[in-house]
Formats: sequence, structure tokens, C-alpha cells
Amino acid sequence: MRQVGAYEAKTNLPRLLDEVASSGEPIAITKHGVPVAVLRPASTRARLTASEAIAGLRAFRKGHHLNGLTLRELIDEGRR
Repeated sequence: MRQVGAYEAKTNLPRLLDEVASSGEPIAITKHGVPVAVLRPASTRARLTASEAIAGLRAFRKGHHLNGLTLRELIDEGRR
């Protein structure tokens, strides 16, 4: 993955966007040599319809159980 400094990314952002869009290769943006962000192409994955998402959630639910816990108990546990 190619790396560019934050200053270069700021001054050449349109060119970097064109490069990422055309090549599909991500570019790491660094600050003092340390990677802090990655510029990558937007996902081209198709979005699910509402009915497809609901069907996926129902299929997921069939294979996962709460083992007697209630949703309220899980929420309360997450707040501790």
C-alpha cells in the first residue's frame, strides 16, 4: 500500500482521489511517518432491500441463542 504524508494528501487530495478511484488500490495517509488513515475506494456492494435484511436477521437468529438470558439482562450487563 502506498503511503503519503498528511501535507501531501491535503495539497493533492483531488489527484489522490482520482488515483484511488481508477486503480482501486488504497493509499495510507501518514502523520510523522505513522499511518493514521486509509483512503480507499467506496464499496460497490449492492445494498440490501428491507425484506432481504429482515430475512438475513431471521436466518442469523436461528443459529444463535441467548441461553436463557433476556434482552434486558444483556443491556444491563453492557452498562456496567
